[in-house]
Amino acid sequence: MGSNGLIHGLFSARPASSSLSSAAAVSRSVWLNAASVFKSPPSPGNRGAFTVLELDRVPLRQMPVQIPDDTDFTSFKEQCENHEGWLARYNKGGVTVWCRAEECNTVQKLKMRITCKDVRADTVYDVLHDTSYRKKWDTNMIDTYDIGRLTVNADVGYYSWKCPSPLKNRDFVTMRSWLPLGNDYLIINYSVKHPQHPPKKDYVRAVSLLTGYLIQSNGPSSCTLYYLTQVDPKGSLPKWVVNRASQFVAPKAMKKIYKASLKYPEWKRKHNPGLKPWMYPEQNTLPCVSVADLTLQRADSLENIDESSLNEEKAHHSEEED
Repeated sequence: MGSNGLIHGLFSARPASSSLSSAAAVSRSVWLNAASVFKSPPSPGNRGAFTVLELDRVPLRQMPVQIPDDTDFTSFKEQCENHEGWLARYNKGGVTVWCRAEECNTVQKLKMRITCKDVRADTVYDVLHDTSYRKKWDTNMIDTYDIGRLTVNADVGYYSWKCPSPLKNRDFVTMRSWLPLGNDYLIINYSVKHPQHPPKKDYVRAVSLLTGYLIQSNGPSSCTLYYLTQVDPKGSLPKWVVNRASQFVAPKAMKKIYKASLKYPEWKRKHNPGLKPWMYPEQNTLPCVSVADLTLQRADSLENIDESSLNEEKAHHSEEED
């Protein structure tokens, strides 16, 4: 599963007073068309979608789980490139971190960008897909595995990661879809429920409303990587966690991907160099999963953990701030 686990866990923290659990708010936030997180849901007649007003009246259990199409990917790209309404929280060393201007206190939506010199766009794309290689560089990851495939460019997978102590560790089950689009590469995901992968006892099940990557080629040996996320980590996180997320964790995570991408070609030459099922669907041996077996993962159906009173002095700050 291609995602920045620690970013998932620490970004988008919302205080206990936030009320995103209402049906209307959640239905707008969780709309599975990638365009919807920052824009209105698609109009009637587009893939059988509901209108905004209809969404307020439709129980979430009836909302369709849809695999993103080309229009969704194009909309996601526009969201990455358009900085209107975003406020830069960090801009140093080639890395920029933005939050939505009206939501910087709650950090509901985060966007990052890094320029990757001496790295091809397709190499970064491979790094974000290659589960075997992720275990080499993603030190915050506890476990990740693919559950099954939906189409040639969509699957379902599991990802868990370590949060800084004393916070509880988080995990996700997400539906992921990817698409090479000209000189660009895109990956987007959102949370779903799979009947054989319920929440685990020792983890807090977080919810990805929309998370994804845009990799743009700047020529034969350079690219720009965007990472955009809107996640409900389930729980009220202390303000110091939110501040550290944008000032330390986000830049560190983006630089990690960059460094991993620099080393990937040499590593891949020694580890099944021709195996890239995300590029060659005929190599995919995952069991098939029907979209009908999946349902939306509702944030308000999960346990809400209040960690807002945890003391920063008890936190382990080691890796993400070096």
